[in-house]
Amino acid sequence: MLILVGSSLATSVCAMSLRELRNLEKSSNQGVHYANYYLVGVMEGVLEAHRYGIRNGAAPKICLNARRLEPRHARNLYEAELKRNEGSYEVDMPVQLVLVNALATVYSCSG
Repeated sequence: MLILVGSSLATSVCAMSLRELRNLEKSSNQGVHYANYYLVGVMEGVLEAHRYGIRNGAAPKICLNARRLEPRHARNLYEAELKRNEGSYEVDMPVQLVLVNALATVYSCSG
């Protein structure tokens, strides 16, 4: 029974949308900090998922090539991607999509 409850909870977890992140930022005095921590976690998750894909035969889309990528860069990557593609992202799209696209653009494997 415990396994069924756990698996049903795991499948109902959804990524935070752009709207939800904006609401989190406005939720309290600490909201911006919570949102920044969330962005760092998403960025780290994107990078780990990317590495996992490469280990299993996927073509690389994000190549750091000895360039520095630190947790403090997450917010700037996110905001730059939204600005670069203004009007392309809808408020109900996941934050993860924005960061995947930001990382693939800034840390492109081509060139």
